[in-house]
Amino acid sequence: MWSIEPYLESLYNGTLKTHDYDYSQEWKTRIINQFKSNLGNFKNNLDSPTPVLLEKENMGNYTRMRVEISTIDTLKMPVYVLVPNNMGRKNLSAVIAVHGHGYGSKEIVGLNPDGSLNQDPGIHKNFAVELVEKGVVVFAPELIGFGDRKLVEDQNGGDPTENSCYRLASQLLLFGKTLPGLRVAECIRLIDYVKTFDGVESGKVGIMGLSGGGLISAFTSILDERIKATVISGYTNTFKGSIMERRHCLDNYVPGILELTEMPELIGLIAPRPLFIEAGKDDHLFPINDVKIAIKKIHEIYEVFQGEDHLAHHLFDGGHEVSGERSFDWLIKHIDN
Repeated sequence: MWSIEPYLESLYNGTLKTHDYDYSQEWKTRIINQFKSNLGNFKNNLDSPTPVLLEKENMGNYTRMRVEISTIDTLKMPVYVLVPNNMGRKNLSAVIAVHGHGYGSKEIVGLNPDGSLNQDPGIHKNFAVELVEKGVVVFAPELIGFGDRKLVEDQNGGDPTENSCYRLASQLLLFGKTLPGLRVAECIRLIDYVKTFDGVESGKVGIMGLSGGGLISAFTSILDERIKATVISGYTNTFKGSIMERRHCLDNYVPGILELTEMPELIGLIAPRPLFIEAGKDDHLFPINDVKIAIKKIHEIYEVFQGEDHLAHHLFDGGHEVSGERSFDWLIKHIDN
């Protein structure tokens, strides 16, 4: 009798009626500019990422390095860089590999939280390692709030997969900023570094992420056209079918986003650049029925921008996890083309 659900349903339906479905270049420019504002302003006054090598180890088929770069203001971000050994050609393609919720970038480069070799690839499937072994240079950033970049009081003890997302996101909101906005701003700064990395061909940069990393991969691709090809794993959906349906981490919430657009239209802003969507049929966080709704809408947008040949998807037998069965080779192919 006193439930708020009918009000939220009415609010959602009423808001959708205000959306602009004229998928023109003007529409795209307007939505992107407003989206930037919704994420919050993160000015970058630094001249260079000023990379510092922290560690380096030969892993046989590839060399794993950890590098620190300067990102926004006083922030510094550690990044694992995986470089194929015995490179057949000098200028290789690059992939930015973005982890989701868990214990950070170690989780996708084959390491346990303590730095020892990981025998259980988990939901991330060590996908940074899978990609470097296919012959691309991989950059795996540590997103702020995870792993070694948690708040100081969250660093010691407890479950290593616990994070600082809630406190970071809520505090940034007090300044009119968002946690996804900060993470995207740092990934855009990472692209600056990638494009200057010796051995990487400047125009061949792709991105792939799982779950919250899929969000960052999508949002970064929307705002930075230097990303040539994108794989979104375990995130593509509708806000109504996923984020509004359960209690998600606060780093999924951008103030006013539904007044601007639903998730499929938002992801559609990547058009006409190559985009691959993969999703597990049994993903309980991002249900498959709304994945299908989103893919249909994104396809409509790609058709308008004459990019339908650059859009692909794979709905695989599995849950909230990376597949890579089709996405890895697709990504490398479309970065190289």
